[in-house]
Amino acid sequence: MSDALLAHDLVRTLGTRRVLDGLSFTASPGRRIGLIGENGAGKSTLLRLLAGVDRPDSGTVVRPADLGFLRQELPFAACATLADVLGDALREARADLAELDRLAAGLAAAPDDAALLDAYGTRLDQAQRRESWDADRRAEIVLDRLGLGGVPHGRELGGLSGGQRGRLALAGLLIRRPAALLLDEPTNHLDDDAAGFVEEQVRGMTGVVVVASHDRAFLDAVCTDLLDLDPAADGPVRYGGGYTAYLAEQRAERERWERRHAAEQAELRELRRSVAVTAPRATPDGPRRDNEKMGYGHRAGRVQRQVSRRVREAARRLAELERDQVPAPPPPLHLRPRITPAAPAPVPAPPLTCAPSAAAEEPLLSVRAVRVPGRLRLDRLDVRPGDRLLVTGPNGAGKSTLLEVLAGMPAVAGQVRRKPGLTVGLLPQDTVFEHPGRTVHETYEQALGQERAESVPLRSLGLIRPRDANLRVEELSVGQRRRLALALLIADPPDVLLLDEPTNHLSPRLADELEAALSADGPGAVVLACHDRWLRARWPAHHLVLPEPTRIP
Repeated sequence: MSDALLAHDLVRTLGTRRVLDGLSFTASPGRRIGLIGENGAGKSTLLRLLAGVDRPDSGTVVRPADLGFLRQELPFAACATLADVLGDALREARADLAELDRLAAGLAAAPDDAALLDAYGTRLDQAQRRESWDADRRAEIVLDRLGLGGVPHGRELGGLSGGQRGRLALAGLLIRRPAALLLDEPTNHLDDDAAGFVEEQVRGMTGVVVVASHDRAFLDAVCTDLLDLDPAADGPVRYGGGYTAYLAEQRAERERWERRHAAEQAELRELRRSVAVTAPRATPDGPRRDNEKMGYGHRAGRVQRQVSRRVREAARRLAELERDQVPAPPPPLHLRPRITPAAPAPVPAPPLTCAPSAAAEEPLLSVRAVRVPGRLRLDRLDVRPGDRLLVTGPNGAGKSTLLEVLAGMPAVAGQVRRKPGLTVGLLPQDTVFEHPGRTVHETYEQALGQERAESVPLRSLGLIRPRDANLRVEELSVGQRRRLALALLIADPPDVLLLDEPTNHLSPRLADELEAALSADGPGAVVLACHDRWLRARWPAHHLVLPEPTRIP
């Protein structure tokens, strides 16, 4: 088991919050384990503990000696060059070849030296596992497939974009091919071709792989197991198979949960009825009918004891169930939120549509010959009630620009017509709040109004954890701020909902719920731009593919 990765009873507290509480698991060579869960569930924390760059408060980790860890930032100074990173990635392969040459020379002089033969065999096995003879060619292929082939090797890392630095860090590990690999969001900054290439490389590794990712397509293509770190009664749950298998098991678990909750509620209703109806019969001072007076003392006493026992047992069982009820499964995310009645009169939820009219099928938005030089060219687009439109295209094709134009940004040329009274909401990639000093709860209430905020409680949307509701907006992570912005749009949905990369920073479970809500039929229109391969492959409605950036005048 020297090449296995073992974690035993790991505990890690950050600040006042216990992130990991007694986590244990074993990963044998050939297993590729995906870590999933909400933001803050401990995925990156666990990777840091497994890599040894952080120490647990208690518990132990046994790791392979040859382990690679993909950090979010390159562990090199800004003045280092791409050549420095490559040299470090190729160092072990070159050391293998140099040592094999030295040992071969020694064996030529002393062919019967047992120690030299043993050392040569060990080093040869290691070089074959690392594919050391092919390392330089592999480096060229990896750099090219990750979009770094044209970057000069003398370029300093400080002059690279964040995306380029992330891809270079990943390239270094794929070139090096360590015996075990820990990856934190490896497909960030990758296009479809690059992501597919990384999937092939990771599947080809024979050692342990542990990966934390929001990319459902990557999890499905690569993983042999998934470890769900979201809180559960018995701790983190491990599922066999990729993301498709996980979804099937999640559906089965929810169905079991729903059946158990329904059965328990039915039992509660029956017990309450039984206690309410039977308890009066257990009262010893009730009136006796004439036909009960003969022998009443014998028969009535026995019946009285039986009834009293049944009442006590029903009352005891009722108390147990009321104390330890199975909660109802949380409702999935929905674009027309369920309204919580408020006394004395509930505030009705405005529909996700314009008011009905004789021209219900007239476009809500019409685009004609719109031009934003260098960013967008679109000759025609009509967005009608009920439309679900997915906008795709390569980086720079103008997906975000199109959403901004639909939201009201003036175009340099062309025409955008909006139906009178139309309400439009935009979720941009960069979320900025006007009053970052307000708490999450205050921001939600101020934006929606008190009545609306009470009728659609923030907690009911499942986007912000209750413990985070009292944080100031400026204290939230980027992902939490986007969740808050999405909550504001869903709680009071506009006629046209524009979403730019809506699944960014969402857990796979929440992304699944959002995807289902967005693609569901309804009178409101939804236009979204998305790189999410899982969502794009399953989108059931219309697609708009924007052209390559080089074709945009």
